[in-house]
Amino acid sequence: MFANELFRPAENAPQVPPGLPLVAGLTGFADAGSAVSQMNDYVLTTLPADEVGRFDNDALLDYRARRPIFEFDQTHLTSYEPPRLGVSLVRDELGDPFLFLSGYEPDLKWEAVTKTISDLVDHFQVSSTTWVHAIPMPVPHTRTLGVTVSGNRQDITDRMSVWRPTTKVPGTLMHSVEYALAHKNHPVSGFVILVPHYLADTEFPSAAVTALESITASTGRIFPTDSLRELGRGFLGGITEQLESNDELAKLVGALEKRHDSYMEDNPLASPLMDAAGEIPSADEIAEQLQEFLSHRQEASPDRRGADDVTDELPNSE
Repeated sequence: MFANELFRPAENAPQVPPGLPLVAGLTGFADAGSAVSQMNDYVLTTLPADEVGRFDNDALLDYRARRPIFEFDQTHLTSYEPPRLGVSLVRDELGDPFLFLSGYEPDLKWEAVTKTISDLVDHFQVSSTTWVHAIPMPVPHTRTLGVTVSGNRQDITDRMSVWRPTTKVPGTLMHSVEYALAHKNHPVSGFVILVPHYLADTEFPSAAVTALESITASTGRIFPTDSLRELGRGFLGGITEQLESNDELAKLVGALEKRHDSYMEDNPLASPLMDAAGEIPSADEIAEQLQEFLSHRQEASPDRRGADDVTDELPNSE
């Protein structure tokens, strides 16, 4: 079993067959719509999963910048769950296995972690690597969520990447991993889910569904998403009710729809984010309208946010 100074195998770690795909979802940067955190929770709680190993928290975390959570009950501490960055052997809905790298994005030692993941790919003779994250974009919630695809798998990028900018982007650990693996000619693809910017700070189930669909397209693994889709329908239904009762909010979303549709119809716009004058629509007006018209559901679970719970945490930046 693979081990080094950063990665230790789990007790009773399962035997990993060679040639499996590796799927990665790390939280900590621009997880718009909680796409990655929802995906991780869904995979590890819905599918059979056995831990292969995990990374050393003390070597990778800045605890003062990202303080762990303890449960406190009146006079004493009752529980503590350490942060986890690890690899699991998971079986999809049809029983087909894959490796799943999930957890936090490290604060420290990115080059060493990148090399460790690359070594894990070699050790387990991984057939392909797929990773997912999500960013806020001025796109409407009434359209299918698009993705930007990076990597060296042209079949995937040609078929699925709807926005292909030439720009500089803030790096993530998985960008570093993708870059290293691509230079080894290992098949790798990264999916960036484009989440409506006015829903970026909600738990948007459709974003998690798009993440899982992207993994299926890349790996062939099948995921049971019925419950997520049902949550998504309820989430979008709450927003639709508000659109129907407020003409100004409907006009704001309609402007995003027009811009989106124009881009998708090969209108010569620079990107789906801008109009012909190069203007980027702001989330502020939509956020203001949603803050006014979306009410909190009294019966909503406190640990699950839906369409009616976006009122206080919408992005203010353009």
